[in-house]
Amino acid sequence: MTRLLLASASPRRRELLERMGYALEVRPADVDEAELPNEAPPVYVARVAAAKADAVVRAPDQWVLAADTTVTIGGAILGKAATPEEAHAMLARLTGRTHQVLTAFVVVGDRARREAIAVTDVTMIDFDVADYVASGEWRGKAGAYAIQGIGAALVREIRGSVTNVIGLPVAEVLAVLRELGGPVPRLASGLPS
Repeated sequence: MTRLLLASASPRRRELLERMGYALEVRPADVDEAELPNEAPPVYVARVAAAKADAVVRAPDQWVLAADTTVTIGGAILGKAATPEEAHAMLARLTGRTHQVLTAFVVVGDRARREAIAVTDVTMIDFDVADYVASGEWRGKAGAYAIQGIGAALVREIRGSVTNVIGLPVAEVLAVLRELGGPVPRLASGLPS
C-alpha cells in the first residue's frame, strides 16, 4: 500500500483515497474555517486548504494532502448547514439552478508544494426542498446535499469532476502527486496525467 498523510477529517476523502490504494494516516487539522468578510469562494477554499496543510506536523519523508470543499452560487459560499433551517435556505437557492463546487487541495512533500483548485458545475432539478431536508442527508455536507447519496437524484447535469463534488478531485490530485514525484498507488500510476 502507498502511504499518505491526510490532513482532513472527511470520511468521503478518506474513502476515495483508500479506494485508489492509499494506506492513510489521518490527522485532521484544527483550523478556523470561518469565512472572512468579502472573501471570494476560490480565495476562501485555497486559504483553508493551505492552513490545513500547514497545521499538521509531518515526518521529513512524508507526503501530506489537505483539502477544503465549498459550494458557491452567485458569489455566496454555502458551507455546511448547522440546522435544518439553514439546510433548507441553502437548498432553496440551489433547486432548479446551476452552482459550482470548488475544492482546493494542497500537496506537500520534502521539497515540493503544490496548491490547486478544481471547479465543477452542477445543475439541479427542481425538487421538494423540505423532503430532502427531512432525509437528514444534508448534515455535514457543503451546500447541504450529498451527490453520493439520495442527493444524486437531485442532479440533472455535472460538468467537471464527479469526485470533486463528493469532496476530492481524485484525478487532479493523482496528477499533481505524479508530477511532483509523490506517492502514487500502483493501481493509479499508469493513468494519464
